[in-house]
Amino acid sequence: MPLNRHHLSKGRDLVRTAGDHASDMFAPLTVVGRGMRHHVAWAKGRWQATPKERRGPTVFLVAAMLVGIFLLPHGLLFALVALMASAAWAGRAPKAPPAPPEPDVAEVKLTALYAALTPYLAGPDELVPLYHHEGSWKNVFSGWEFDAGGRLSRLEIAYPAYFTDTEPAARARIEQVVQGKAGRAREYRFDWDEETNRLRIAALAPLPTDIAAQRFVAAPGEIVLGFTDEDGSARTIPVQQGGVPAQQPPVVWRTGPRSGEPHLLALGVSGYGTSSLIRSIALQALPYADLMVIDGAGTGEHACLVNRPGVHTVETSLHGALAALHWAAQETERRLTALNAARHAGAAPPADVTRPLWLLLDHPTELTELAHAEGRPDPQDLLELPLRHGRAARVTVVVADDIAARDRISPSVRATARARVVLGPAGPEESHAALGVPLDIVPAAHAPAGRGYARIGTGAPVRLQLPATVDPLDEEAPAALRDAVIALLPHRDTRTEAPAPVPSAQPLPAHQDGPPTVPVELDPAAHAGVDLAKGPAALRFRPLA
Repeated sequence: MPLNRHHLSKGRDLVRTAGDHASDMFAPLTVVGRGMRHHVAWAKGRWQATPKERRGPTVFLVAAMLVGIFLLPHGLLFALVALMASAAWAGRAPKAPPAPPEPDVAEVKLTALYAALTPYLAGPDELVPLYHHEGSWKNVFSGWEFDAGGRLSRLEIAYPAYFTDTEPAARARIEQVVQGKAGRAREYRFDWDEETNRLRIAALAPLPTDIAAQRFVAAPGEIVLGFTDEDGSARTIPVQQGGVPAQQPPVVWRTGPRSGEPHLLALGVSGYGTSSLIRSIALQALPYADLMVIDGAGTGEHACLVNRPGVHTVETSLHGALAALHWAAQETERRLTALNAARHAGAAPPADVTRPLWLLLDHPTELTELAHAEGRPDPQDLLELPLRHGRAARVTVVVADDIAARDRISPSVRATARARVVLGPAGPEESHAALGVPLDIVPAAHAPAGRGYARIGTGAPVRLQLPATVDPLDEEAPAALRDAVIALLPHRDTRTEAPAPVPSAQPLPAHQDGPPTVPVELDPAAHAGVDLAKGPAALRFRPLA
């Protein structure tokens, strides 16, 4: 060892030894000094906590105690010994080591995201790769934001030019990785900029789920399917949200003769509200239209509409569905004939052909399978005429079914119903097939009932939250939501009208040359206290046309 290095090493050892001895020698003074600091801090805190009106008496009391100690024999010595003992006791605990600095959220989470994306975006033949195992996330990530809980809320990612960003499968793979690292409890919008090879990610706020069924501010022929983000709608409407007035942006579907999308196809995961959507549409259309409901599942989800004014029939059996749809096809043809005759004569069309007719079909594929098993006609084939000429004849068709049964829906329905709704956390392929375009939003792992996406015509898909339209006959549903639906059902007010005589039971005429006769109540005045229990209703019969 060189001489200078030997001297330096020996000098360091001597200094270290002297420091250790000094610390051992002055350890009691260090303990007492630490205790005195504790006492001073305690006295300062008590003084600041003492009200101003009590500080004078406190000073006087302390001064009297000091004078008394001074007058006692050996009082100052005993007081000094007691003070040193208490300071040594208070300062016996060593100084707490400084807390380690909290790790940077961006450093931790973005490093993990960069490592997860590297196997999918790394190129083995690239000279200066953006993604490699020894790279830094700061070279590819920009514009990141985190919320108060440390979750990723916004990020911009650069990816290499050779990445196949035009293929839905490649995009879905990257989106799945990003959602897994950022959190699957939220929805994320992915904006792929193919020109600059940039991917912009934004976490979406949850949509409101406390909007119950109610009368929405909309024109006749406009149906409020649900509510969406502020940038997904061009207007807002007043609603009662949780019992408080609010403004929410709606998803509006416009129907009628001048509508570009006269029919609707809704597909959803089981339990996410396809039947609730049918009920919501029925309640909004009843004030100005006639309804015919086909419940293919036969679960009684639409029993609350039975014998209501404006509801022609609610069918759950295959025989009843075939008869009702056969009449609907004949009614569409009759309306077309009457409208054309009135147009050629230059006269106003009759009122019975200008009043809209809505055909609401819930799970019709269940009846299709039953018809195939019994060798009977497919009920969906009878929708050909209403679908093709429904806009001119003021006939609107709404089909709701399970997303797994999409292949069993007739091609006519899939080709004609250009207003689309998807409910529930469907996969990328299923959403693409149902909406007709790739979905740029990744659904959350656990979505509330009624959550989905809507696409009207050729527009971009938007997020959708249905209004809570529960079955009023479901005793497990909240009472407030049931009362909200009951208040929208048309019925006769028995407090102001005398009960009508109950007609004798007579067989209804067959559905041959004209529409069937159906029971219709006298007055559709609304009242929230309607009794939904089945019993002898005051009804009379009249032909529809």
